[in-house]
Amino acid sequence: MQDSARQDLKFIEAAIRLSGEHMRANDGGPFGAVVVKNGEIVATGWNKVTSTNDPTAHAEVTAIRNACSKLNTFQLNGCVLYTSCEPCPMCLASAYWARVDRIVFAATRQDAAKIGFDDEFLYREIACALDQRKIPTQQLSREDATKIFAEWEAKADKIRY
Repeated sequence: MQDSARQDLKFIEAAIRLSGEHMRANDGGPFGAVVVKNGEIVATGWNKVTSTNDPTAHAEVTAIRNACSKLNTFQLNGCVLYTSCEPCPMCLASAYWARVDRIVFAATRQDAAKIGFDDEFLYREIACALDQRKIPTQQLSREDATKIFAEWEAKADKIRY
């Protein structure tokens, strides 16, 4: 086995270990994640949805938040996200926004669906036209909001992300 494959296995096993430990501790669902930079774990995360009453506290999001805080940055270039399960749409988007270099996962989204964590609905909803989505969605005050966008565009001291 190559060194990179050995390293991937080591970190995916760490994510899986976190998923089991924290699921057994009733912190939330059976999901764990680690963020690795330069061959070292810089942050960990596990599902905390039910223990914090935060529907966004998925393992990947928690690990990304912890990594950004520890590294004092909002971009995780040079980092790899290892997660015990294929990321849901929210977690996948978070990884893209954080600009991780790579994602490595263990269980598939189909495996998660078999135990009641079915994200296929969300993947389908994203592709729907606004008037076809299950949650009624409407647009108001676009002109007022785009004035703020114009202000942002002209702002000389903005931090781009």
